[in-house]
Amino acid sequence: MGRTGLVAAFSRQCTTGRLLAVSAPLLELRNLHCEADGANILRGVDLVVNEGEVHALMGPNGAGKSTIANVVMGHPGYTLSAGDILLKGENIAAWSPDERARAGIFLAFQYPEAISGVSVVQFLRQAIAARKGLDELSVLEVRLDLMEWMDRLGMDPAFAERHLNDGFSGGERKRNEILQMALLEPAIAFLDETDSGLDIDALRVVARGVRTVRNEHPAMGVIVVTHYVKLLEEIEPDQVHILVDGQIVESGDADLAQRIEHEGYDAWRPVSL
Repeated sequence: MGRTGLVAAFSRQCTTGRLLAVSAPLLELRNLHCEADGANILRGVDLVVNEGEVHALMGPNGAGKSTIANVVMGHPGYTLSAGDILLKGENIAAWSPDERARAGIFLAFQYPEAISGVSVVQFLRQAIAARKGLDELSVLEVRLDLMEWMDRLGMDPAFAERHLNDGFSGGERKRNEILQMALLEPAIAFLDETDSGLDIDALRVVARGVRTVRNEHPAMGVIVVTHYVKLLEEIEPDQVHILVDGQIVESGDADLAQRIEHEGYDAWRPVSL
């Protein structure tokens, strides 16, 4: 199916003879294998995320959690050696990172980069225009939307004129990522260790921001990459997945995260003979 033929649903006939619309998953990963620098990282990952769902990826260091986010985003440092990445039913594995971003995939970075000389409002103006497929976007329109969301997220309006992440604290950088998510209105958002380096108060502020954005855009899917249960207590996931050695070894509801908190990952690690 070509790009212009992208559809989010297909029809099937039930026993009564009527046609029912059946939505394709928002995001589906099928048998995902990838490598970087000659090393295999993902070894057959299957994952289905439907509209409005929150999924958490947990696991020990080096398990492949952030790799999944980067591979779906199209990071050039990773090679997809097998498998499919389906966005609303269409395989996007061959798409460039900017095509994926325009289609509605968003990645909040663990360590957002500072860009001196580019203000937050300038950056967002260009990003929103690209997301909407526009050559130009009114500065006034962007500023009005930006001010509204900064107020809703409890951010100082002066934040808009500061250079992107330049001199920002860790909490400010993470809140700026949530601000971008709010304005770009992605179909699915990856939050890559958004809680990393935050104290409990800053974590709650960021989590409250995520909940605010989700309330405004209830169809948005969210995949949270985290080591810590605290964030998942603030943003309760529909499903929790444990990754070990590049594979999802168990999935469950939010109670699985609590089990990890108390038991660690030893129960899922391969047994050495």
